[in-house]
Amino acid sequence: MEKYIDNLLIKAVEFAPKLAMALITLFVGFWLINRLTRLMVAVMKKRELDETVVPFLESIVTVILKALVLVSVAGMFGIETTSFVTILGAAGLAVGLALQGSLGHFASGILILLFKPYKVGDTIRVKEFEGVVEEIQVFNTLLRTNNNKKIIIPNGVITADPIINITGQGTLRVVADFVVAYEEDIDKVRKIILEVIRSNERIFNDPAPEVQYNTKGFGLAVYECTFWCHAEEQNQVYYFVQEHVRKSFDRNGIKTPEIGFEYGSTKGKTI
Repeated sequence: MEKYIDNLLIKAVEFAPKLAMALITLFVGFWLINRLTRLMVAVMKKRELDETVVPFLESIVTVILKALVLVSVAGMFGIETTSFVTILGAAGLAVGLALQGSLGHFASGILILLFKPYKVGDTIRVKEFEGVVEEIQVFNTLLRTNNNKKIIIPNGVITADPIINITGQGTLRVVADFVVAYEEDIDKVRKIILEVIRSNERIFNDPAPEVQYNTKGFGLAVYECTFWCHAEEQNQVYYFVQEHVRKSFDRNGIKTPEIGFEYGSTKGKTI
């Protein structure tokens, strides 16, 4: 028994430095990880990343770093870590192959959050989809259409195609076409349209509004009206111009087509 106790004490003395170093590594490693993740969260919040994404990324980074620390501590005790690394690598490969598409959407979501081709509140067009960005998630972007439909687009689809950020610049050039009878005086029609445009305070004076004349054929003339406004006010000013130009035409006796052609455009265009 005394010999057994002596051997145990010898082993304990030999093991004590390894245990102390492992505990120090574990304590310091976890402390550094907590500091690093707090710093990462602060940077992400400063960059105004989506609030739903920050905790997700924080948890992923924390788990990965703590797993690496635990593997290092196990190696200090003499435990063979090669098998752990092999198992983790195989598991990671299997999960990666199973979630290849999802991981692609995840990576695209990170790129969108970092480079910000659009942000929440912007109106964007991707392929045939157009709407206001309501939320940027890790795997998907949520859009709200003008008729209040929700569109869920995978981030991988967005980054794989051109993105048109309609409101990202803050201002828009709006185009509205007006069709009148060919014999109407060009200067008079242009003056009427410009008076209506300049009466709306939401429309910019610089760049100045323009009205271009073009013939349509069949005894008709087209006046292409272009003006600038804030992006979020494009619909209000477009429909204001449509309504009040029509009323001004009626007051001034300007003839407009009655059959076969619609008056003005059915939808505002932006360039």
